[in-house]
Amino acid sequence: MGRLLVIGCGGVAQVAIQKCAQNSAVFTEMCLASRTVSKCDALKEKLEKKGTPVKITTATVNADDVNDVINLIKEYQPDAVLNVALPYQDLTIMDACLECKVDYIDTANYEPEDTDEPVWRAAYEKRCKEKGFTAYFDYSYQWAYMDKFKEAGITGLLGTGFDPGVTSVFVAYAKKHYFDEIHTVDILDCNGGDHGYAFATNFNPEINLREVSANGSYWEDGHWVETKPMEIKRVYDFPQVGQKDMYLLHHEEIEALGRNFPEIKRIRFFMTFGQSYLDHMRCLEDVGMLSTSPIMFEGREIVPIQFLKALLPDPASLGPRTVGKTNIGCIFRGIKDGKEKTLFIYNVCDHQECYKELGSQAISYTTGVPAMIGTALVMSGKWKQPGVFTTDEFDPDPYMEMLNEFGLPWVVEENPVMVD
Repeated sequence: MGRLLVIGCGGVAQVAIQKCAQNSAVFTEMCLASRTVSKCDALKEKLEKKGTPVKITTATVNADDVNDVINLIKEYQPDAVLNVALPYQDLTIMDACLECKVDYIDTANYEPEDTDEPVWRAAYEKRCKEKGFTAYFDYSYQWAYMDKFKEAGITGLLGTGFDPGVTSVFVAYAKKHYFDEIHTVDILDCNGGDHGYAFATNFNPEINLREVSANGSYWEDGHWVETKPMEIKRVYDFPQVGQKDMYLLHHEEIEALGRNFPEIKRIRFFMTFGQSYLDHMRCLEDVGMLSTSPIMFEGREIVPIQFLKALLPDPASLGPRTVGKTNIGCIFRGIKDGKEKTLFIYNVCDHQECYKELGSQAISYTTGVPAMIGTALVMSGKWKQPGVFTTDEFDPDPYMEMLNEFGLPWVVEENPVMVD
């Protein structure tokens, strides 16, 4: 049906690409592009050995350079661009798609690499005062492309990973099929996996550690309530995983859901962490290793968190070591036919099953599969609409059907235990 340009070839990208190869009815040709083209070449060889009918090429691209991305798009002439590079590069790739009038899809919203850059810092501090939360990432930069994408007649689909992405679709699906009004949503992200390392992150360390060490926040009665890092802790017994400690974090889908579902009175996001992870993270933060501000070391400039990333295990390498399951979903409270109703929609994913299928651990799998699904819906025309949107703004049914079809089956549980 179409040609797809994929930018990035890390753990999530490799899952998304392999899933695209399983969906050759939509993706007839793919170009895999990365700064490190050897990764693309290796994945191309792997897929061709498996006999994929998808025609695959590879290319080198610097996703920080808008002209480099533009040149690649013009050369390859794709129907859409899937950005599974770094969130730092979202705006560069969006600018290139806008210039070339090509649909854009990503898995996570924009955040800056250098949080001390003066122009960005001034805009950030203004936003903190206006909106009431201090996270370094929000949708404002990408939502600002709405009119430009409309005028260009192209679609921008933001955040089609699991959270954000699937969790937002769960909200739209619950509203369509189970509730007249949704009053509260608790998004729960539980990783019950064990990789055997004393400390490692399950996705990009720069993004993961910055997110976890920041202030938390949640949406309540039309405004943000900010908390200290890890201030709010709950314990929850997750189906097929068991009892886990979870902590309230800021997360981007809260912002979109609060805007698109104004009836929801409270939206919170919780993620599970073990004590060893938290102890290591706090120690690293205390000594400055989570800083994004450049420092001089032996005559050259380095960024501490990027140096730390080089020391930590590559998340893409965790697959063969990781055992256990994830459970990610949404708990709802609301009204149906005048009566109070509660519901839990979730997916359970097994790390070793993911590794057997694609050579990936479940964190990359649960993000990469929805990246393919969102891209397929845009390219097939089912989610094609000029402008910039999050996944909760389209019909959830085809997305939910594809989750079942491509490895992320979901469960609807009535009357779950609620989070206090």
